[in-house]
Amino acid sequence: MGPAAIRLAGLVEALEELNLSVIDRGDVGLPLLAEDSEGLRNFRPLLAFVKELRTLSKESLTSGRIPVVLGGEHTLAVAGISAALEHFQGDLGLLWIDAHADINSPGTTCSGNLHGMPLAALARLPSGAMGLVDKEWTELLQLLSEVHKLDLEATIWYGIRDVDRAERGRLSGCAITMHDIDRHGVGAMVNRIDQWLRRSGVRQLWISFDVDVLDPILAPGTGTGVRGGLTYREAHLMAELIREALDSRGCPYQLVGVDVVETNPLFDSQNETAKMAVEWIASLFGKTILGSR
Repeated sequence: MGPAAIRLAGLVEALEELNLSVIDRGDVGLPLLAEDSEGLRNFRPLLAFVKELRTLSKESLTSGRIPVVLGGEHTLAVAGISAALEHFQGDLGLLWIDAHADINSPGTTCSGNLHGMPLAALARLPSGAMGLVDKEWTELLQLLSEVHKLDLEATIWYGIRDVDRAERGRLSGCAITMHDIDRHGVGAMVNRIDQWLRRSGVRQLWISFDVDVLDPILAPGTGTGVRGGLTYREAHLMAELIREALDSRGCPYQLVGVDVVETNPLFDSQNETAKMAVEWIASLFGKTILGSR
């Protein structure tokens, strides 16, 4: 129900007000979720979903458009990001804006949820497990084997504050925690993002935004909330500064895709989280207080 909530909050209208051309491709049908087996939780329907969404993302990229993928849980990031890795032949930086690192593999996860593993899959890390779980993980990696694997050195985490012990040693890129943001400020941290991307040499940027990066007092509509997240103003300042960097003369990278995930209206209050998601996307695409881009 996340995409419906974000549509209801006026995403298409907000982007069209910025003189952007928007095509709503509709929802990707999700197969019925099966009862959990001894393998990865809901693996089979989620794999089918990733395949379909990946095809749609490739079509958007091929047509020269920027896919904005709404969700839903964070497993969907595997689809769009792998499509971009294929389309741009591995030339891709990733900005992962999330309370969580999401780089567990089956052998390290405590929950068994695939939405905590998308970066491990994209980086094609080994499962570290045995039996059916290992076979399923291998099947997912085979789906991704035809594309370049995600370069973790060109990956930036922003706003993380709930990182599992096994994940900590895997954050080989730039990891910006809420402590860093509190201590140094949003402006300095966005400058660090810009400098990291420039040093990495990537020319394409995908941004994956999980609404649980926001403080759950302001954005309760998620099932994965963690206290102590970004405020409304911090989130918008970040988006505005990223837009400024993208629009600056000589910027060596461009925005090629966006995920907005983990919006769950069942936990929300008057659709406030979806509204915040829409407003954040609008800021990223150029909305300012005075209305100029």
